[in-house]
Amino acid sequence: MYKRMLVPLDGSEVAEVVFPYAKELAGRLGTEVILLHISSQGLKDFQPMTQAYIGHAADIIKSGAAKPVTVLGELVIGYPSDEILKYAEEKKVDLIVVASHGRSGGKRSEMGSVAERVLRAAKTPVLLVPTSPRDPDPFDQWKNREMIVPLDGSDLAETVLPHVEELAGKNGLTSVKVVLVRACEPPAMPTYYSPELSEIPLHWGQYAQQETARCKQVSTEYLSNVSGRLSSKGIDVRSEVLVGKASDEIVNYANKTPHSLIVMATHGRSGLSRLVYGSVALNILVGVSNPILVIKPTPKPTSK
Repeated sequence: MYKRMLVPLDGSEVAEVVFPYAKELAGRLGTEVILLHISSQGLKDFQPMTQAYIGHAADIIKSGAAKPVTVLGELVIGYPSDEILKYAEEKKVDLIVVASHGRSGGKRSEMGSVAERVLRAAKTPVLLVPTSPRDPDPFDQWKNREMIVPLDGSDLAETVLPHVEELAGKNGLTSVKVVLVRACEPPAMPTYYSPELSEIPLHWGQYAQQETARCKQVSTEYLSNVSGRLSSKGIDVRSEVLVGKASDEIVNYANKTPHSLIVMATHGRSGLSRLVYGSVALNILVGVSNPILVIKPTPKPTSK
């Protein structure tokens, strides 16, 4: 699944936070790494210096990897996000690994705005790496890992599962526990009662409790089914049903879970609809300091 990984660089320390991720994933999965340095027209004269920098970056990724890693370097001229998207499509890249935001000393990295544009337009899965992680330990030195997978019951949300299997399988990350999460948001009391609600012979609080309990039961059964499918493939998995606003609960859970990677689809339904740049996704993306693997599902073709 992950045969070719694209790592955009801009020469800043901020962009280099991706190195431990590239090293770990490539070493475990046998993925080819392509270091793509994008320069403006005015930097052509610095090409030898840039090539030396790319070579140094390649040495860092190769050193200490679980298995020998193939690392290639490319220098292109153009606008970063456009070149990244163009290169990923032309070279059939399977994964883009990019720093999410931040500064490097006094020099501001462009990777933050670039990552946002790439995330919006890329058809390829994108791994967003935080530039200011909560835990100072580099990713390739994490002893125990959790993979947090938000699901909402939809087929589109479940398109992340093959990626979870790849990353958590026997050739994937070591010592990783997959945690499937689904949020049950208690119904909010309406500003007025509809005719249907006015016939409910229950206090609103009782009704809300019953609806939440029903959601928890349905969610538990659903997650148990998905867990069984993953367990049958030798994956260490458990599930969590959270109660509250979906984005808040996922953010709170992730922030309480050190050494965790979030794997989520870009859209689904219910609490996770319009995940990329919808309210839920935006809160998750800005609310956590965890790495996030974002996958844009391909809808199944409808039969005519």
